[in-house]
Amino acid sequence: MCLILFALDAHPGHRLLLAANRDEAFARPSAPAGFWEDAPHVLAGRDLDRGGSWLGVTRSGRFAAVTNYRGAPPVPGGESRGALVARFLRGGETAPRFIADIAREADRFQGFSLLAGDRHGLYYYSNRDPQGVRDAPLAPGVHGLSNHLLDTPWPKVERGKAALREALPLAPPQREQALLALLTDRAAPPDDALPAHGAPIEFERALAAPFIHAPQRDYGTRCTTLLAIGADGTVELVEHSWQRDTTLAGSVRHRFALA
Repeated sequence: MCLILFALDAHPGHRLLLAANRDEAFARPSAPAGFWEDAPHVLAGRDLDRGGSWLGVTRSGRFAAVTNYRGAPPVPGGESRGALVARFLRGGETAPRFIADIAREADRFQGFSLLAGDRHGLYYYSNRDPQGVRDAPLAPGVHGLSNHLLDTPWPKVERGKAALREALPLAPPQREQALLALLTDRAAPPDDALPAHGAPIEFERALAAPFIHAPQRDYGTRCTTLLAIGADGTVELVEHSWQRDTTLAGSVRHRFALA
């Protein structure tokens, strides 16, 4: 499970304001957000098992993030979904062209939802979306993505979008604190509001919270990312990494101007 909340062209000083949690098994090795040695223009976390990423941005303003799609039939031997983020950030194709190419080989991947864009617009595609490829960039506004389609009204998505709207007018330090408070909240919605996918009720409760703590599965929120791309071309990315017991493992902060 993951959660990505973002305001696209919804703030006068920013093209994009994003708050996200990455949820993953703790046994899967990963590196915190940093500029990659083999692709110095890419700022992203890295999956050390398969080499991909879940969220990143480049010095030229390319951005990508991916979530899995819960409940999709498994694809035996499917390619890593993190490769989608890495391929887009490394490359130079426009987002619409990249998505069109990916759509032709979408059956090779487990279920995913992908955000990809640059200075000209942000696009969304899921290989489990009956609508198929959406040709138009996303409309300005506040959006949310978890482990289903964009803006599926799961409780933590709706709650997160509301919190992001409330945080937009705040000064940057207060906005960062408000979003971090949301993303570290472990409160689950009532049982009758839980998305039902057949898991034991205790696990469903854990998965429905913004911040996941499921020690019995050695699974939970591994990192929290806040990304701001200013109208002036300034990029700031803050990432907090979490340990199994939910304590802070470390934080990084990167700030640069788009090339």
